[in-house]
Amino acid sequence: MKMREKAQVMNAEDIRRALVRIAHEILERNYQHIAELVLVGVKSRGDILAHRIAQNLERIENINVPVGAIDVTLYRDDINLHEPQIQVNSTELPFDVTAKRVILVDEVLYTGRTTRASMDALMDFGRPAAIQLAALVDRGHRELPISADYIGKNVPTSRKEFVRVQLVEEHGVDSAMIYETDA
Repeated sequence: MKMREKAQVMNAEDIRRALVRIAHEILERNYQHIAELVLVGVKSRGDILAHRIAQNLERIENINVPVGAIDVTLYRDDINLHEPQIQVNSTELPFDVTAKRVILVDEVLYTGRTTRASMDALMDFGRPAAIQLAALVDRGHRELPISADYIGKNVPTSRKEFVRVQLVEEHGVDSAMIYETDA
């Protein structure tokens, strides 16, 4: 399957502004419950975005919101257990999620299956008071009844396209690109 770059949908400044806006929206919606707020990023880029949102919350409101990361590989309903290339990363939740208002952070929201897997994984660590979803890019094509509470950018795509987010921490650049496959 060949892939070709189709378009850049977010540059570094777009991503920065989107994460600042998401931080403001999180504060507005959860101001009464700031003490119970935690951020949990979905590996492998949602955790980086969660840390950036936490930094924005600290700059805006001078609050320290705990940040964790969750790996949902083994919770996915589409995992092929017979494939030797499955790589499981560690989950780092340095806090109890019970009775917390968890903001789940992912870079791209597509079918909703990763979000469902993330919620299943979170429930193994406790019973949150609420789970909200923040996604940098929402590309549509939901297969499950899941929607984001906070969205950086809506990017309509076809099923032959996919969105790849690159972040400075991993790739040396911040961008969101649409790629098209020939399949």
